[in-house]
Amino acid sequence: MTMVAVERQFAVEEPVLLSDRRVAAIGWSDNGEPLVDLRDVVGLRLDRRLADPGGAYAHLRRGVVRRLLKAQATLPKGLELLVIEGYRPPELQRRYFDSYATELGVAHADWEPSRRHVEASKFVSPPDVAPHGTGGAVDLTLCTTSGVELDLGTPVNASPEASHGACYTSSLDVPGPARER
Repeated sequence: MTMVAVERQFAVEEPVLLSDRRVAAIGWSDNGEPLVDLRDVVGLRLDRRLADPGGAYAHLRRGVVRRLLKAQATLPKGLELLVIEGYRPPELQRRYFDSYATELGVAHADWEPSRRHVEASKFVSPPDVAPHGTGGAVDLTLCTTSGVELDLGTPVNASPEASHGACYTSSLDVPGPARER
């Protein structure tokens, strides 16, 4: 097998962004799984920095909560998950997305609206496909058992520009101590 054939066989496809029309075309329906208020869940630490008056941020689908507790049980001693935000009402998701798209438009005035939409979707889900609006997505980080956040290379919710790309999955900019834990 030639090197070119090997590269083709193991080529990594481009990631599919949430702005991709194929994502929006996927049908969905509510599975009826109830939302759980994390403020009533023993064993998960909940951060209040994005707390809203109605407490939406603290809600997740029951299955997500179950998986978070299972994941937390596998963490090294002294570490915990710190939940930042769960359910996000559609109007808040729209505000997050539009705000970031506007920020990109200011920084890149030459970009067409369609490009701003795609680029914004690399950081914030478009409202029509956003999993936060279902209670099926969660923003979280790691902290010590005393609640001190680990430095994972970027503040929570830092944009790609503010984090110099460190907010992306598999970033090599995660500091050594956090990577080692």
